[in-house]
Amino acid sequence: MSDNFKALVLNQEGDNFTREIKSVNKEFLKHGDVLVKVEYSGLNYKDALILKNGARLVKEFPHIPGIDFSGTVVESQNENYKKGDEIISTGWRVGEIYFGGYSQYAKVKGEFLVKKPKDLTSRQAMILGTAGITALQCAFAVKAREELLLQKKVVDVIVTGASGGVGSISVMILTKLNCNVTAVTGKKENNDYLKSLGAKSLINTADLDKEARPLDKGLYDGAVDTVGGNILSNVLPHIRDKGIVAACGNANHIKLNTTVMPFIIRGIKLWGINSVDTSKKRRDFLWEEAGKLIDFDLLEKSIKEINLEELIELYPKMLQGKTSGRYIINLNK
Repeated sequence: MSDNFKALVLNQEGDNFTREIKSVNKEFLKHGDVLVKVEYSGLNYKDALILKNGARLVKEFPHIPGIDFSGTVVESQNENYKKGDEIISTGWRVGEIYFGGYSQYAKVKGEFLVKKPKDLTSRQAMILGTAGITALQCAFAVKAREELLLQKKVVDVIVTGASGGVGSISVMILTKLNCNVTAVTGKKENNDYLKSLGAKSLINTADLDKEARPLDKGLYDGAVDTVGGNILSNVLPHIRDKGIVAACGNANHIKLNTTVMPFIIRGIKLWGINSVDTSKKRRDFLWEEAGKLIDFDLLEKSIKEINLEELIELYPKMLQGKTSGRYIINLNK
């Protein structure tokens, strides 16, 4: 490897928060026993929050953000990895309390990594990234009504925030699992794309961003909610008997104004999805399943590939709700 490489570095002195692309060396990397040449990283909502001001997640500065990345091992003191292994990193607070993937090289603990399945490219791994792993977990949680609880088959499912990374991938996966998917989006320009992913019907986000009734007509066997707030409050009363709602985001709001009625009358379940500390065994399973359930040719239509310089300009738009689809960062661009 070269002595110096490019990284996006955050710093904070008092109230002065900065983000700068700098030339650093291997000694700058603090943590871990595996050194990786990073090929791709991703932009997630959490990344955007960290890029804004650290989001109270970053504990020490200077800091390299980026919560997921893919690449190739160049040095290893971990017995499970050797030079040349192709790896994926998602979760485990990499990019938060540990240096992350917005760098041409990253040093991480081997226990945080998984080996990339042979049928996926490094780029495809980041087309999915944390968003894809979260979407897979959400879809499997919704399907648990029939597979774990041994209830009626899951047919009709609603996905909120469907234009985002987790939402759009969830639409595709649930369609592959033979569900009729209703996609909720505030971006009409994405309607045709969501239909191409399999959405059978569409709802405007504004129609759900209001005060919810305690209980309403049962329309869906399950739901994937990526936004929280009023949107989730309005989804819960529409879930049918024993349905499961997988909740994984808070882009609308962190507060949930609801009643106990859907839970005690219909026995529905609100299933929280935390992708940060998903076990390695579970991650290995999810990445193998990804190759079976994801149509990458179709997803490519929503992928925007950018570099670190463009990332600094883009992240505020994500926080303002002005982005859609999935952004991946090419560290060699």
